[in-house]
Parts: sequence; C-alpha cells; structure tokens
Amino acid sequence: MECNIILVTLVTLLVAGYLYVKKKFQYWEARGLPYVKPKFPFGILGGVGSTKHSSEVFTAAYQELKGRGPFGGVFFFTKPVVMPTDLDLLKNIFIKDFQYFYDRGFYVNEKDDPLSGHLFALSGPRWRNLRNKLSPTFTSGKMKMMHNTIVAVAMEFRNYLEPFADKKEVIEIKDIISRYTTDVIGNCSFGIDCNSLKDPDTEFRRIGKRVFEFSSIEFIRIFFMVMFQDLSRLMKMKINKPEVAEFFMRLLKETTEYRERNAIKRNDFLSLLMQIKNTGKLEGDDTDLGKMTFEELAAQTFLFFIAGYETPSSTMTLALYELALHQDIQDRAREEVNGILKKYNGEYTYEACMEMKYLDQIINETLRKHPIVDNLFRVCGQDYQVAGSPHIIERGTIVVIPIYGIHRDPEIYPEPEKFDPDRFGEENIRDRHPFAWIPFGEGPRICIGMRFGVMQTRIGLACLLSKYRIKTCPKTPIPLVIDPTSTVMAPKDGMWLEIEKI
Repeated sequence: MECNIILVTLVTLLVAGYLYVKKKFQYWEARGLPYVKPKFPFGILGGVGSTKHSSEVFTAAYQELKGRGPFGGVFFFTKPVVMPTDLDLLKNIFIKDFQYFYDRGFYVNEKDDPLSGHLFALSGPRWRNLRNKLSPTFTSGKMKMMHNTIVAVAMEFRNYLEPFADKKEVIEIKDIISRYTTDVIGNCSFGIDCNSLKDPDTEFRRIGKRVFEFSSIEFIRIFFMVMFQDLSRLMKMKINKPEVAEFFMRLLKETTEYRERNAIKRNDFLSLLMQIKNTGKLEGDDTDLGKMTFEELAAQTFLFFIAGYETPSSTMTLALYELALHQDIQDRAREEVNGILKKYNGEYTYEACMEMKYLDQIINETLRKHPIVDNLFRVCGQDYQVAGSPHIIERGTIVVIPIYGIHRDPEIYPEPEKFDPDRFGEENIRDRHPFAWIPFGEGPRICIGMRFGVMQTRIGLACLLSKYRIKTCPKTPIPLVIDPTSTVMAPKDGMWLEIEKI
C-alpha cells in the first residue's frame, strides 16, 4: 500500500513537472515571436557532457532567427532569453537605450567573495561609480607609461623561443604565449616579476591557470548562482575558488602594505589604484574620483589579471595560427614591422608600435573570425518597447548577443571562413555597419582594458614576426577545433606550430 502511494506521488510530481516546463516553453509562441524550439529540459543549452562549444550553439540559433524580425527567443532551461539579430537593435541596446540594459546579470557576492565585486560584474550605480574611478587609469598616457615594461617582457619571450627556432622545432605555442601574458600582467598589474617564461610552475602561473579551469559540476554551480542570485547569496555561495581568492587577497595585501610602508611607486595599475584608494585622486590630476576600499582595489586588480591573461593569450595564439596558414599575409606583416623598426633604429617605441596598422588589421580580423568572448549578456532593467516592432522585452529578461554568429554572418562578411585582414582597411570599415564588429562589446560597458590588451598583443606579435617565421606542422589542428569546455575561444589540445629563425 505504502509503495503504491509513493509511486503515485512520484508519477504525479513528474507529470506536474513536465507540464510546468511545457507551459514555460510556450512563452515565445504565446507572444507571436520566432524562437528556437527548446530541448527538454535544458532549452538551448547542451547540458552536462555536451560536445559543442557555446559559440556553435548560439550561432546556429542566430542563423535560424535572422531575418524573422529584429529579435527572436531562446531558452536557458525554462528561462526565456532574447537574441537580437538586427544590428540597429544592437546599437540601441549598447548605446541609445543603454539605461534599459546596463546590467550584465552576473553573480556578485562582495560580502563573502570580495573578488567578485569587479567592474565587469557590477551593475547600476555601483558599476557607474567604479567605471568613473577606473577610466582615468586607462588613458593613452597611462598605456604609454606601461609600454616599455611590456616590451621588456616581450623581448624575454622572443629570446626564450630562440633555441626552438634554431632547430626549427615544433612547439605548443598556446602555453608559451600564456606564460608571456602572465609575465606581462604580473608586471603591469602587480609590479611582480613572475618569471613564468623561465619557470612555468610558479605559484602565480599555477593559480592563474586555476582561474580558468572548470569541471562540469563547477559550471552547474555557476549557472545556479547566475539564475538564482538572491538564494545563492543567502547560501553564501562564492563564484571564485577558495585557493584563488586566498592567493590574490594575500598577495595584494602584502604588496600594498610593503609599498605604502616603503613609499614605493611603480608604473603599473596597482600603483594607480593605490593612489585612488588613499587619496581619491591620481597624481597630476585634481579630479576627485572618490576613495576606494581595499576590497574594491583587490577585485579590480583581479579583473585586470584574468582579462589581461587569457584574452591576449588566445588572440595571439589564433593570430599565429592564421599567419601560419597564410604565409603571404605573414610576409606582409613582417615587412611592415621591420620597415617601421628600421625607421625607429630597431627600437620598439610606443610610436613605432602604433604605426603598425596592418598588424592591427590582422588582430582585428583574428577577433572577427575568432572572437575570444563569443557571446555577451545584458539584462533588461525595465519593460522595453522595441523600436519599429509591436513587441516588448519584459523587465528581468536576459539578452544574449551572439558575437560569433554576427562575425561569421556571410551577409556582413562574404566568405566568413576566409582570413582576410583587408576587411579592416579604412574603406571597408566605413562601408560596414558600425556594430558588425564587437569583440569588446560597445557603448558605456565596452571593455575598459581593450587598448591595453591590444597593445600587449601587438607588441608580442611584432617581436615574434621580426625574427621568426611561424609554420604549420603535422600536429597543427586543421581544421581548428575549439575546446567545448573552455569559457573562451581556445583550441582543443593546444596549438602546435613550427618556428624557425628568419
């Protein structure tokens, strides 16, 4: 008898759950909007064990929805999500109607996880106040101040590769480049010589890699925190791993205390943030930015690290992959670099690197074909009437912007699989919609460190190309396969290329 009652109860719960999910999946159809048919119970998401990268999933959705209106719908589990397919709507979301879409919807728990309170994740007045404080630290003058530090690390990087080039060896370039970006960001963010090029097992490098390692269970935890934020904060859930948070908080506390005690000043981000923390101002500028807490300083420095470590590393890796496949483009880039260096007596000055326009086109085309962040997210803060449409995006609705899909759209970029830096010549840029290329986002929430990331990528590529030729080898992944477990666009099983001295 008891078994029958239990069985009936379980069946009732299962049927009720199924009907609930089925009703939720009728959200877009009931509003007369095009949508991607969801898969029970994950919606558009592949779930645990999926072999598809998110870029592939969302691009397929973008292609299915495009041309059927300014936006369509998808589902994250049972949650309805807007996917814009019209670039004018995208412009409104990013800029014209930004006040509706200022929030990214990321999980923040500053009380239990101080490092989560960084600029990328914060929303509303907290985000705007912090953005105003940090913007002066990313001016061209501040970038120029750090240029020589990056060049010094890049020369170490180039010298490290020389023995491999002498023997025309095949190397796994992704790992070596990530050690270069680790040393750059360690110097420019923390003022610390990480030496990861010489010793890949340093604690800084080990912890840096740990930031980007996620198991299936950790992905589920993060998704839970994003979907159920109030409950997650009540449960004191943390988005950062304990060993990562402990390392960075300890490192920053020791470093800031040592500098303050010994009146040490350096040309790095930490020095700039310490000025804001202690005085509310930057030296040589009377603008009152407002002081920072130590926890705010720590969170922003942590953000500089994770952004400056992975994004330039993957961009450089994928640029070298494309240059290895297209030797004519590589030769043209090398000719430009060496011609400009000759003009500047062989010195990688700030002015010399800024003149490398074709190298910038290569970086831009790499980020077009392989945008490191393949999708961006916004949350609608209040009911939003879509221009030229009878439809409303309801308050609290997530908006997913399919960067990868837009960048691979053949109507915007003919032959999208072709690697062609000339797409970013001045005339071609002028003829394209301004929101057809958005690897860093756009509008008030555009990536604040964009110029710094491009600068270290440009310097690293210039130093390599001036002295070495990069070629494919039997282990080079052709075609490229993206790691489905990676949060960014990273090649599966690394990137193997041959390097030889010019």
